[in-house]
Amino acid sequence: MNAITRCFDTYWSSSIGKKIVVAVTGILLCLFLAGHLAGNLLIYAGREAFNEYAAFLHSMLHGAGIWIARIGLLVAVTLHVVGTIALTRQNRAARQPYECKATIQATKSSRMMIWSGLTILAFVIFHLLHFTVRVDCELASLGKDDPYGMVIVGFKSIPVSAFYILAITLLCSHLHHGVASIFQTLGLRTKKNDGAIRQFSGAFSLIIWLGFISIPISVLLKLLKF
Repeated sequence: MNAITRCFDTYWSSSIGKKIVVAVTGILLCLFLAGHLAGNLLIYAGREAFNEYAAFLHSMLHGAGIWIARIGLLVAVTLHVVGTIALTRQNRAARQPYECKATIQATKSSRMMIWSGLTILAFVIFHLLHFTVRVDCELASLGKDDPYGMVIVGFKSIPVSAFYILAITLLCSHLHHGVASIFQTLGLRTKKNDGAIRQFSGAFSLIIWLGFISIPISVLLKLLKF
């Protein structure tokens, strides 16, 4: 264990190491978002379909699978945010006294990435407390057998839905810049494919945004209800 810790510390201490960690955790989070959205959209298929999907998730590895995924998500988000902050500080320390316009713009983008990342981390924790731990008494009263009902009741609250939509909007702003950065870090972004990568980043973040925010909006408009 000590050898693994020392190896990670050595890797993490380098700028390249942190960039790789941010890129890999970014890929994992993108895959999670795509899968999570696909499952969440089953809510439009009705209570039975959504609850069966939720039951399947909770049955993986005799119930341990869902907790492994939750803990893994928290670890990935934390490493991603901490890595992004560390890289931004390194870049700021290495800046020259006179900066070109592109460098200043990159710095502004990095700052936005930090704040959006911290907001997303806070949202993930809130989301787990809200729908998993169910600190809300009304949600707790529904029981674990009706995830569909928990979603409807949870998003009936305007403040909860507003925070959810804000967090998803910041997340997708983060994605729009971050997905392209993953290709850059892995050496897959060139002048030739830069336009295609930007289009892919924009399309992916837009699909994620529309898919996730559609659920609280549908609940508030009573398109989804008991």
